[in-house]
Amino acid sequence: MLYYLLDWINEQYGPPGFDVFQFITFRSILSIITSLIISLLIGKRIIDLLRKNLIGEVVRDSAIGPDHAAKAGTPTMGGIIIIAAIVIPTLLWGDLKNGYVWLILVGTVWMGLIGFVDDYIKVFKKDKRGLKSRSKLLGQLGLGLLVGLTMIFHPHFMGSRAHLTQLNKVRVNNLLAREGFKNGDELVKINGKAFETLPDGKQYETIGTYTVRRLDPADSTLKEVDIFISQSQRKHVANALFGPKDESFVYITDFPFFKDYVFDYSKVVFLKNNIDERILGRGVYLLVVIFIVMAVSNAVNLTDGIDGLAAGTTAIVGAALGIFAYVSGNTIFSSYLNINYIPLSAELLVYAAALVGGCLGFLWYNSYPAQVFMGDTGSLALGGAVGVLALMVKKELLLPILCGVFFAETLSVIIQVYYFKYTRRKYGEGRRIFLMAPLHHHYEKKGLAEPKIVMRFFIVAILLVALAFATLKLR
Repeated sequence: MLYYLLDWINEQYGPPGFDVFQFITFRSILSIITSLIISLLIGKRIIDLLRKNLIGEVVRDSAIGPDHAAKAGTPTMGGIIIIAAIVIPTLLWGDLKNGYVWLILVGTVWMGLIGFVDDYIKVFKKDKRGLKSRSKLLGQLGLGLLVGLTMIFHPHFMGSRAHLTQLNKVRVNNLLAREGFKNGDELVKINGKAFETLPDGKQYETIGTYTVRRLDPADSTLKEVDIFISQSQRKHVANALFGPKDESFVYITDFPFFKDYVFDYSKVVFLKNNIDERILGRGVYLLVVIFIVMAVSNAVNLTDGIDGLAAGTTAIVGAALGIFAYVSGNTIFSSYLNINYIPLSAELLVYAAALVGGCLGFLWYNSYPAQVFMGDTGSLALGGAVGVLALMVKKELLLPILCGVFFAETLSVIIQVYYFKYTRRKYGEGRRIFLMAPLHHHYEKKGLAEPKIVMRFFIVAILLVALAFATLKLR
């Protein structure tokens, strides 16, 4: 919202320096600063409000240790702080005409509401089990369907702009040169209206006039030039500039480690010769989206067991995904790194900055010893955000590395449960591999202090993020 206000002021009055607000990187810096300020300003008030209304943590298993028994009554549902610190800066500094921004905001709030209901039942209904597993899974399934179907059918998630860079600068080919375009022309208007969003493919034949901002060599000033396109060439020029809307783009993703190879979801099952590729690709991709939304949101939820662990780890992963979003949305960087160019995705850097700022601001109160817990309100919201963000920037196949800490936490629970059931059937009594699951509780039972466990998990998370970045060059 502030982004549009400042842009209007710049257009109307042209104050010096206001062009800087057009840059995604600068708005991302403002986003993280705003997020931190919101977290710090409202955090204390929300904690006092939660404490006043006796909204305290219910400790389900005091066998973890005396430190956990002492945490009973600590205010929970602090995820409200994180969600506010993410949503407000994104609305202030993000481009709200961008489908990526709205979808990630909806995903965050959606999962936050599911977590809020879960916390509400635990705290006010005094039911330690919280929201029924079936209801929680249905909520996650609903978000997966919404995200998957939006990315499949919304035009913002299709295709690429073949000869138009992220800064709306034209890179000419023979066709564009013949029609009067020059390298470096900045596209500012289409049919006399400001160029703000990618036109739909159905509009290609109606675009008869392009207005570009071009450097005049005579006096070194920028001037607007109108380029008129004949009826027969309109569709071809629009295709050259924006790239045809490629419906298969959504179910093709980056494959780590291998150069010049992308993973196509329409090729993964034996039915590929009997089912239309578009239908098969969309169906498989939709299942993948649902699985990732469920898996990552529950993984972050499991990781939220000791002070600061989930918030800090999510901040590290969120920063990495923000960088991936930015380079994927930039034609120069994406070409150099040999990854999919994803139009409009760079705007997600503003959101990712708010996510990092919200997590860091929450750590002010949540680091050991915690004054507040995020509860399922925060952990499910953060998990949903990470999962959807990874899908949007086509890095879902990197999640086992990028979210290695969350993956290990989840895997420890799965191994513990199935091994316990297996040994109970075989030997008559259940046996355990870990002293306690999830993994962070195993180290607690071994006698390590919470701050040491958290710091070591942070170090591992940073190493895994570095490995994820290394895969770009390995390609």
